[in-house]
Amino acid sequence: MKVLPFKIPKSDNNALIFQEDREPSFYDQLHQHPEIQISYIVSGSGKLLVGDTISRFNRGDILVFGGNLPHVFRSDAHTEHLSHMLTVFFNREGFGTSFFETEELKDFNSFFKKAASGFRVLDINDRLLKEFLILKNTAHLKRFMSFMRLLYHLNNAKKELLSNFTKNSNYTDTEGQRMSSVFDYCLTYFRERISLSEISEIAAMSPTAFCRFFKERTNKTFNQFLLELRIEHACQMLRTTRDLEAIATIAYSCGFNSVSNFNRYFKKQKGISPRAYKKRVA
Repeated sequence: MKVLPFKIPKSDNNALIFQEDREPSFYDQLHQHPEIQISYIVSGSGKLLVGDTISRFNRGDILVFGGNLPHVFRSDAHTEHLSHMLTVFFNREGFGTSFFETEELKDFNSFFKKAASGFRVLDINDRLLKEFLILKNTAHLKRFMSFMRLLYHLNNAKKELLSNFTKNSNYTDTEGQRMSSVFDYCLTYFRERISLSEISEIAAMSPTAFCRFFKERTNKTFNQFLLELRIEHACQMLRTTRDLEAIATIAYSCGFNSVSNFNRYFKKQKGISPRAYKKRVA
């Protein structure tokens, strides 16, 4: 099975596909699918890569990915609990090509526009969670009505975009396999030194061709991406360590070769120093 594209299993003529995942870790290969995905993280946490951006997913998150937006969940290792996610998949045209173009539903255009970059809901409330449970436990008309209420609440909720670049996010099979290999290698070995020749070999390209390829599809250089991945992991360590662990220890464990470089890049990306960040999230 090719990693990209990823096929959502369908049955009958249902326009809505509901899926419940309860596993040691979520599907952790870079993938994309034509369906829009709305997911509620019941339990679990880890790194989240969407399009061109690394962030995190945590228990209680509601995440939305537009059609063919590449994404990957990398669950935290060494957790005692299963990762649990409730998801509804749908196509905008699944209810008819003009369904969402009717005057009554044009307000949903904002939802679809933001979904193209992926977003996280910032003001989760009981109404949103209630609709996920209804979607899980009902079918047909009741499920459809619940879905429309869910869309309404999501459309009006405060959101945080998960990605900034979607120009070339719809990968071909070959591009998808190549980017998947690169991302998987980086997520596994980001703590170590990764040279351009090494990652180019993983992508089966020359260094020059790889740099051009990566920049075209992520709007950033490979080094920028690797730095963001390391800083995001540092944020996780700063959030989860009980005491103020030595900044130097965190810097070296995230792949930086000096504390000064770590402090400089951290402040550039997060706007504050690692020590100030630790105090803020403590």
